[in-house]
Amino acid sequence: MKTILNIIWLVFSGFWLFLGYLAAGLILCITIIGIPFGIAAFRIALYALWPFGRTVIDRPDAGAPSCIGNVLWLILAGWWLALGHIVTGIAQCITIIGIPLGIANFKMIPLSLLPLGKEIVPTDQPYPGYSYPGR
Repeated sequence: MKTILNIIWLVFSGFWLFLGYLAAGLILCITIIGIPFGIAAFRIALYALWPFGRTVIDRPDAGAPSCIGNVLWLILAGWWLALGHIVTGIAQCITIIGIPLGIANFKMIPLSLLPLGKEIVPTDQPYPGYSYPGR
């Protein structure tokens, strides 16, 4: 079922969201200071391309630098990437078949706003020390 949802996702929104994150990553990598933010954008781009079967968890070793970085991310790129998820999610929720994809878009909004201090992990492989949401 994950594969079917991922293929439908890829066709209807994943590819475009991937391109948005890729563009944000390239723009952020122009300066040396922006490189960590660009890497975060590339990491999320792969998640936006194929999201089902993976989840986002908090990193326990994230501290104050992640918090400061998230504030900068929110100003530089996060708000318009989150806006892309909102618009795409609303468009997908218009049809009954698109509702699961729209919900998946809405679940990506917190990650697109504050990505630092988060980790994307597979849901089918246990990761020690973490409790997965919905399990």
